[in-house]
Order: sequence, then C-alpha cells, then structure tokens
Amino acid sequence: MGKLVVSLSPHAHGNDSVEKNMYGVIIALIPALVVSLLYFGLGSAIVLATSVIACVFFEWAITKYLLGREKSTICDGSAILTGLLLGFNLPSNLPIWIIIIGALVAIGIGKMTFGGLGNNPFNPALVGRCFLLVSFPAQMTSWPVPGQLTTYLDAQTGATPLAIMKNAIKAGDPSILEQLPSSMNLLIGNHVSPDASVILGSGTAGEICALALLLGLAYMLWKKIITWHIPVSIIGTVFVISGLMHLADPSYANPVAVILSGGLMLGAIFMATDYVTSPMTPKGQLIYGVCIGFLTIVIRNWGSYPEGMSFAILIMNGFTPLINTYIKPKRFGEVPEKK
Repeated sequence: MGKLVVSLSPHAHGNDSVEKNMYGVIIALIPALVVSLLYFGLGSAIVLATSVIACVFFEWAITKYLLGREKSTICDGSAILTGLLLGFNLPSNLPIWIIIIGALVAIGIGKMTFGGLGNNPFNPALVGRCFLLVSFPAQMTSWPVPGQLTTYLDAQTGATPLAIMKNAIKAGDPSILEQLPSSMNLLIGNHVSPDASVILGSGTAGEICALALLLGLAYMLWKKIITWHIPVSIIGTVFVISGLMHLADPSYANPVAVILSGGLMLGAIFMATDYVTSPMTPKGQLIYGVCIGFLTIVIRNWGSYPEGMSFAILIMNGFTPLINTYIKPKRFGEVPEKK
C-alpha cells in the first residue's frame, strides 16, 4: 500500500488542468492564426501544419521509444501549442526540412531532455527558434511580403520595420524612419510605407498583426489563464525606455512603433507567460517582465540581430529559479521569533 500524506491547511481547490490551460492558449491564438493565413495563405499553412505535426510526432516518438513510457502526453495540448508557437516564430517561406529540425530541437532538446512538460527550464518553442536562427541565419531572416497567398518558397521578400529602425540607428538619420508604416497600419498588419510606395516584409508568420495578439491577450485574461503582470511589465518597460531614447535622439523610433513591430507582442503575451519557465509570484513576474523589456531594447538597438525578444526571454528563463528563490509569497501561520 502507498503511504498517505496529509498536509496542513489551508488547501486550495480549483478546476484548472494542464489540458484546459493549454487548449485555452490555443484558442487565444486563433485570431493570429486566421490573420496569418489571410496574409500569407499557402506559405503560412505549410509552415504551421509542418511545425505542429512534427512537434506532436517527436513528442510521441520520444515518449514511447526513448523514455519507454506507456502513457503518451500528446493529448494534453502542450505539443500542439509548442508547434503553433514555433510556427508563429518562423518566416512563412521556410523550407519544410528546416522546420522539422526546429521541431526536433524544440521537443527533443528544449522539452523532453529535461523530463517533459513541467521540467523544462527554457521555453521549448524559443529553443527551437533560436537554434534555427543561429544555424540557418539566411533562411531565418528572409521575410516574405504579405499578400502572396499562393506562393511558398519563391515568395518575394522585403525589409521589415525592425530592419528600418536598425538602419536609422546605424546611420543616425531620423529620415529613414519615414519609411515605417503608421501606428494604425502596424496594429492591423498593413506593412506599407505612409506614401504606399514600399511594401515591407512582415517578420514571422505570427507577429504581423498586433491587434490579433491583443485579442488573444484579452481572452486569456478573461479566462484567467494568465495574469497581467508579465505582458504589462514587458510592454510598459519597452515603452518607457524607447520613449526616452526617442526624445534624446530622434533616430530611435517612437515607442508605439517599437512595441507594435517585430515579435514583442507575440513574445510578451504568449511566450514569456509560459507557466513552467516564468516566476510564480506577481512580484517576481514584474521583475521578470521588466528585465525582458530592458534586454529586448538592448539587443534590438545594439545587438547583431534586429529582433531581441526571443533571446531576452530565454535569458530570463535561466533566472526564473533565482527569482523564485528570493521572491516568495507570504507564509501562512505564526512567524517564529528570531533569537
């Protein structure tokens, strides 16, 4: 017979489960999924389908044949979510074989190496994405222009808003920023210059429309899948720092454009809020979010890559255990007297 362990009160009860929360996040991603298909059509469908199928397959195969577990975990939704998030972090013209490698790294190294869901210290989708970015920089920084619904590998590419911001900083020329789309266009994913003379590349398949991502955020807050602390602290930190830099030097883009460009919204809402790799307490989450926002600005402005969100989140994933150690909730019961 097993040993029965009864812990002291208070006891918290709820109807949350891994499956419920995972599929809740997947539902929140539906607006971004629909927009991605509307803007990129065939390319987005191939990338997302390949990523999801590969992630589910690798989790099933590793669980069954390498870990020797009889019960499969592919039905809890975590592999599907990893596949979706990985696909959302890839260009819509990425070859299938590279996507499969990314899925293998995300599931095999980022997740199952540490024992599976709940044990991974780093976000698996970002592990896969950063591995591909370092291994295949040319393919991972080729951004298709939206509107090519029936093209895939031969899609026309263009510079992204983040690349324009980077060029303006390097040249010290604020006039370069005039090529950026308006804030409203960035919000809805219409990446054209104000005079409509230049159509820009979109970045990854999931980051093109900030409005769709905000709808997902509203849904998750309504369903209490996540709290506001991490997204608000990241976005608020980026807004304040980039606003001060813009005031000091106009060659830095205005804070609204910075927030609505690149993968910041996708990362702040769906990647940094991962239960396993983010701090447990509200205070810890605020510290975590502020640090991610700060690192994102540093990498975007002075790093080798125009985007820094993925690296910032992975770096802070590594600090999550330290934050949890020093930022603890108040204990119940009597506080022992110090002697």
